[in-house]
Amino acid sequence: MAKQKEERQGMKTSTKIWIGVGIVVLLLVFWIIGSYNGFVGMRQDVNSKWSEVENQYQRQADLIPNLVSVVSSAVSVETKFVKDVVALRTAWQAAKNDEAGVNMNNGISALVNAVAENYPTLQANKQYIALTDELSGTQNRIATARGRYIESVQRFNTAVKRFPGNVIAGIFGFNSVEYYEAETTETPSLGTGQLPQ
Repeated sequence: MAKQKEERQGMKTSTKIWIGVGIVVLLLVFWIIGSYNGFVGMRQDVNSKWSEVENQYQRQADLIPNLVSVVSSAVSVETKFVKDVVALRTAWQAAKNDEAGVNMNNGISALVNAVAENYPTLQANKQYIALTDELSGTQNRIATARGRYIESVQRFNTAVKRFPGNVIAGIFGFNSVEYYEAETTETPSLGTGQLPQ
């Protein structure tokens, strides 16, 4: 009888050990799944934030033809300067990259400044004022969207590099994402910068 009692206690002990090991393995599996899903969610957030930047570039590109139309009809001539802004918009649409977007931003700013300097009466045109306000607002939205993208990249990169997340990230192929960096290009030359009188 004593022998049977020892065998039952031995079985109880080994059963407890296996249950403990099973719980640890189960917790580890849940942690891995949770970590993986966390990385997937953060990666999608990064992609979403960059899409918002591109969305704002598209909004700006959509406003350019209206601005060009208002300016051209007001000054009764389509200048090389205006054509250059349209060319920058077309380049952005073809490339869909941030450098082309920056060039488009700079070109619009240069056009608006040149119009303001050379055509003060155009400043009174309600359509022109509304469009320049929309463009200004869009440029602010672009800056905000870029800031949110940078914050999202920072959260993702931190999770990818922190231990023990870096182990899971390495196993499943999650790599750091590059931060947005402003181009150090000069403002593109758009004609002479002067509209005809």
